[in-house]
Amino acid sequence: MTIAPAKLTDPAVRAFVTAVNAGDRDAFLALLTPDATMTDDGSERDLRDWIDREIFGPNGRMDVQTESNGGRALVANFTNETWGEMRTAWRFTVEDGKISRFETGQA
Repeated sequence: MTIAPAKLTDPAVRAFVTAVNAGDRDAFLALLTPDATMTDDGSERDLRDWIDREIFGPNGRMDVQTESNGGRALVANFTNETWGEMRTAWRFTVEDGKISRFETGQA
């Protein structure tokens, strides 16, 4: 069962998923703190390079299955034209309404 992005609890995470699914890179970047960081499968990545390669270049989409930790932890089926569909976990650190860090990897 999928959770509609509009039903996600945390406003910043809700906007993150909405921007990913809309392919809206500018809206996505506006949600992040200037010094935001991220990991993929436990490895630190260059955030802008990673989002272009994994999300915005290959039309990434998130279909959220579950949320926990006040909406700051998700399990989602993530799909893009490079890798197809993967079950992924996402954890977000939110400060003053902006995402300062996200961690993703296979669930």
